[in-house]
Amino acid sequence: MTHISDQFSLENKVAIVTGSSKGIGKAIAKGLAQKGAQVIISSRNQEACDEIAKEFTDEGLKAVGISCHIGAANQRKNLVDKTIEAFGRIDILVNNAAINPVFGPIEDVDPAIFDKIIDVNVKAPWSLSNLVLPHFQVNKKGSIINIASVEALTPGFGLGLYSTSKAAILMLTKNQAKEWGRYGVKANAICPGLIKTKFSAALWTNEKMLNKLEKSIPSGRMGMPEEMVGLACLLASDAGNYMTGGVYTADGGYMIAG
Repeated sequence: MTHISDQFSLENKVAIVTGSSKGIGKAIAKGLAQKGAQVIISSRNQEACDEIAKEFTDEGLKAVGISCHIGAANQRKNLVDKTIEAFGRIDILVNNAAINPVFGPIEDVDPAIFDKIIDVNVKAPWSLSNLVLPHFQVNKKGSIINIASVEALTPGFGLGLYSTSKAAILMLTKNQAKEWGRYGVKANAICPGLIKTKFSAALWTNEKMLNKLEKSIPSGRMGMPEEMVGLACLLASDAGNYMTGGVYTADGGYMIAG
C-alpha cells in the first residue's frame, strides 16, 4: 500500500482544465500543478492563457497555455491534439468552462440563447470527454471532473436554464462513470455554492442579495475559488480512486440551509 501522501501526488500526470484563465478554473489548475501535474491552461483567449501559464511557470510549476473556445468542435479537437503533442498523454480532464448569459424568468429566454447555453455547458463537456477517452484508454486510467453547481441540485431565482444545463452535467457524469469504469476511468462532479468570481459577480455585488444569502448559509459567507481546490485534487489523484459517479457539494452548507 502506498503512503497516503504519495496517493495525493500528481507527479507526471497531465491535466487539461477548461476555463482556467480565471476564477475556479484557475484555482483548480494551480492546485493540480502544485501537486506536480503538468497543466494545460485553456480559455478562449490565447494571450490570457499564456499570461496564466507564465504566472505558473514563474512559480516553478509546469503549465502550457492552449486557447480553446469549447463551443467549437475544431477547437476542442485542437486542444486535445496540442496537449498530446506537448506532453504525450492526458490523465485528468476538468470540464470547468461554462456560460450564463441571461438572468431572468425561463419563459423570457431567446431560443438562440437556450441553444448557446446547452451547447457550451452540456455538449462541449460531453464532446471533450469523448475526445480524451481514447487517451485514458491507453493508460487504462483517467479522471474526469465536471464542475456543476448547487444550481443543478435546487432551483435558484433567475438562473433557470443555467440550472437545467448543470443538472444535465450531473447525469452526464454518472453515465460517464457507469460506461467508462471498465476502462479505468472515474468521473465525478463538483457543485460549488456561491463563490467569489467574476462569473458570479451579479450576485455578490448586490449587497442586499449577498447579505440575505450569507445569513442563510451555515458558514455565514460566500466561498473563495481556492476552496474548491482540495476536492478537485482528491478526485484527480489516486487517493480518490474508488470515488466515481459522485456528486460533491462545496457550498458552505447552502444545500442544508432550507
